[in-house]
Amino acid sequence: MPTAYGFRDVLVKGFVEEVVILCAGIEIARHPRRYGTGMFVFDPLHCLTLIETKPNALDQAAALRGWDLPEAFQHLRHLLEARMGNRGKREFIQVLRLMEAMPKDVVASAVTDAIRLGAIGFDAVKLIALARLERRPPRLDLAAYPHLPRTMVRTTVAADYTVLVPEVAA
Repeated sequence: MPTAYGFRDVLVKGFVEEVVILCAGIEIARHPRRYGTGMFVFDPLHCLTLIETKPNALDQAAALRGWDLPEAFQHLRHLLEARMGNRGKREFIQVLRLMEAMPKDVVASAVTDAIRLGAIGFDAVKLIALARLERRPPRLDLAAYPHLPRTMVRTTVAADYTVLVPEVAA
């Protein structure tokens, strides 16, 4: 069940094919029922709030094992962690949390587009996903993302190459 309902009284209803969990009369989780000994059914989205507070648990969380995500998510994670370290891991978890409010395929295509555009970050993925849900083109203004690296490309002047000639540079 979602971690937001931890330490609260819940009602668990076991049916032949599924298990339904209610809190204060509101359904908070529904899972297929398993009959094997020691078998657990996890919804990875239910644990992301907790994992966000402990990002180093991302690789060891039992609830996330076997989560079938498109390859683009793993690629985004590598890019974020390479650029921002542990902060990148936190941003990746935020991207995963987008699936709590949006369909998985919308978030996956937003991740793919963000990588293609070179706008690597939670804000860019969220903006692209929201634009897709609202059926409008995304407007990425990179000035709004100060943590993204800036590139300045200027016209090369022939005199710049004089530093490569040892006699001239000395």
